[in-house]
Amino acid sequence: LFLQDFDGDELVVLMKQLLMIESEWVPPYETNASMYIRPTLMGTEPTLGVQPSNEAMLFVVMGPTGPYFQNGGQLKPVSLMANPEYVRAWPGGSGDRKLGSNYAPTLMAQKEAAKLGHQQVLWLYGSDHQLTEVGTMNIFMLSKRLDGGLELATPPLSNGLILPGITRQSLIELARTWKDIDVVERVI
Repeated sequence: LFLQDFDGDELVVLMKQLLMIESEWVPPYETNASMYIRPTLMGTEPTLGVQPSNEAMLFVVMGPTGPYFQNGGQLKPVSLMANPEYVRAWPGGSGDRKLGSNYAPTLMAQKEAAKLGHQQVLWLYGSDHQLTEVGTMNIFMLSKRLDGGLELATPPLSNGLILPGITRQSLIELARTWKDIDVVERVI
């Protein structure tokens, strides 16, 4: 994006301080709500044009939010619309980056899904309809193999379709500590 770099470790320290200062806003665990935290870096050069910005602002948006899906906080299946007419990301694009420009084009498909009674969009890619993500989330598939073992699969980051992140990485690392589950990153 040609924006100035910053020290990510220092940003984490500052976000922890912000959470401590604003701790009364952190929802209690029992509410199934969470604290939304979004670091944002944007160009602020006071010019109009398509060119790299020589100035940027780094800030953090934070606030409490309710449960992502309104189902009373209970674990319930999420209804998905899978329509190959809509594509969220493609090789060589920016779908593997956390950019606001990656979300606006998904709104029409999300509206269509809601109109059909679904909660989210299952994003597909290619003629073989590869599963990529669900809404704005990574997808994991738990399946039982013919030999009786369990496999937890998630699409690989290698083709530029999948948004990497700490939640995805944490789930992979945690699941790899469990016995009897093979964790794989592969095309689904």
